[in-house]
Amino acid sequence: MAILSVNINKIATLRNSRGGNVPDLLQVAMDLERFGAQGITIHPRPDERHIKYQDARDLKKIVTTELNIEGNPIDSFVKLVDEVRPAQVTLVPDAPDAITSNAGWDTIKHADFLKDMVAHFKSNGIRTSIFVDPVEKMVEAAAQTGVDRIELYTEDYARQYSTDKEKAIAPYIKAAQVATQVGLGINAGHDLSLENLKYFSEQIVDLKEVSIGHALISESLYLGLENVVNMYKHRLA
Repeated sequence: MAILSVNINKIATLRNSRGGNVPDLLQVAMDLERFGAQGITIHPRPDERHIKYQDARDLKKIVTTELNIEGNPIDSFVKLVDEVRPAQVTLVPDAPDAITSNAGWDTIKHADFLKDMVAHFKSNGIRTSIFVDPVEKMVEAAAQTGVDRIELYTEDYARQYSTDKEKAIAPYIKAAQVATQVGLGINAGHDLSLENLKYFSEQIVDLKEVSIGHALISESLYLGLENVVNMYKHRLA
């Protein structure tokens, strides 16, 4: 069974919109774990428009499951991860002004850089993952960096799911098969939801972890946070 890591960026966005500490990000993280979340994910960006670097430091002290920090490994991000030492770091090639992640790494073009980053973080005892599109050659090249896992970027799957789910999942099945063959663990994330998660998890048989934030928090406005966390876990069972 894959584990559910809840991305709490949207909670930070809501907090920052008014200043102060409402909602309390740390309390939400603790509540999510109490409700059944098996990990907490954050994606701090250089402008700290949602997750602040201090949030990462504070979350490290209270998260009892797994803390996953994702982002573009610029100098400030690398220093933060080195300091916090989460269970996992996920390398994402997003531009500083990106609204959200919109592409995986070109693991061929950036092979040397990624190899250095992976070696650096693994030397500090941090499990590493690289965000990739469902392209077989990119998965193969990711394996050459020494990384532990890949995270499949699932926006294309989510966009096509309602019209042709078999077509939507096809490249992900192939990419996952390659990942398993070359010894990589498989994570996934981006636009996964209560609607499309179960089919994805059934088809990607070696799936280890999903990171879900936007849909989960949005659905929780209607259905309740505790209820939604357990609905997601049921779809991964």
